[in-house]
Amino acid sequence: MHVKPVKEERLAIHGGQPVRTAYLAYGRQSISEEDIAAVIETLRSPYLTQGPKIREFEEAVARLVGAKYAVAFANGTAALHGACYAAGISAGDEVITTPLTFAASANCVRYCGGTVVFADIRPDTYLIDPEQIRQHITPRTKAIIPVDFTGQPADMEEIMRIARDHGLIVIEDAAHSLGATYKGKRIGSIADMTMFSFHPVKHITTGEGGMITTDSEAFYHRLLLFRSHGITRDPARMHRQDEGAWYYEMHDLGYNYRMTDIQAALGLSQIRGLDAFVERRRAIARLYDELLSPLPVILPYRAPERESSWHLYLIGLQLEKLTAGRKEIYEALLAENIGVNVHYIPVHLHPYYQAAGYPKGLAPHAEALYERILTLPLFPAMSDEDVRNVARAVEKVTRAFARV
Repeated sequence: MHVKPVKEERLAIHGGQPVRTAYLAYGRQSISEEDIAAVIETLRSPYLTQGPKIREFEEAVARLVGAKYAVAFANGTAALHGACYAAGISAGDEVITTPLTFAASANCVRYCGGTVVFADIRPDTYLIDPEQIRQHITPRTKAIIPVDFTGQPADMEEIMRIARDHGLIVIEDAAHSLGATYKGKRIGSIADMTMFSFHPVKHITTGEGGMITTDSEAFYHRLLLFRSHGITRDPARMHRQDEGAWYYEMHDLGYNYRMTDIQAALGLSQIRGLDAFVERRRAIARLYDELLSPLPVILPYRAPERESSWHLYLIGLQLEKLTAGRKEIYEALLAENIGVNVHYIPVHLHPYYQAAGYPKGLAPHAEALYERILTLPLFPAMSDEDVRNVARAVEKVTRAFARV
């Protein structure tokens, strides 16, 4: 089955009739009546924050991914910051990551005073290239932050091998890959620390929220300390043992990065639907593959040993077959009421990093890819007809801009 051929039509951006009458966002949360009831129950409880729901949610995520520990944070960026702190990143340390990601994957290193080193992507998978990681390791390298871009896991086996060979810590940015697997293992149980995000467009949501999973008891306790002002109430960790139950100690300069019980209650309810959410995302991706294959676009690559959880569905425009650039295609699709997006501007091209001395040209594969990618709508509540609308709009627009 292919997308139904589109007759020569005037584009909506030129005054024609759009493919859809209602706007279709690129991503959106799915909230059930059960989710709402779970939040209401917590609102009626004695605890809105620092209560039992946070621990319950942490334990549920740890069980899900097969990790010993999980620590919840206010958002994914705070979780990455906590992971860099737990890893001991500080001034003089270098951390290797990909430029094709959201800025938080690099900013977390800067928050701790470390230096970000960008390694280019593989042009087929769009993921950080292990060979590039090897080439960027120096005596100052302390950690690697691979990113599971779009939901497809990075080459974790090779990355972990590199890390072990050089005594490095691996912090996997799995903001896109909750529910994904690598060689049969759930993401969250492979790296030294793994970060998940619960932003509304992710696989499950807590409104805002993040989580670090780990098998390291040492990292676990440092994460707990960091998210709560550097304060502990654990008697076994206090310097003074002769005080009352009211006593607590600040051991380091931490932050208030705590998740609330309200968020955790939503997460606990949402996690019950994760498998169904992920399967629907995979079904949408399969339908996109089928409908878009005849068009002048590059479809996402699938590594055989990895099962993506499909946070994003990216297409690469075959610009050599089109008379318009990505900006014109993007604007034309928006006019058709298709909520396309672009993920991401390579981090080193942002003015902050340019001013810090990161030149254009340091990651040629990521930079070339950026010029032609578009993100199509993908979220579990989309119907098959929604998917067909998107494909029809892509055909309509690319046909209008096709080179003769």
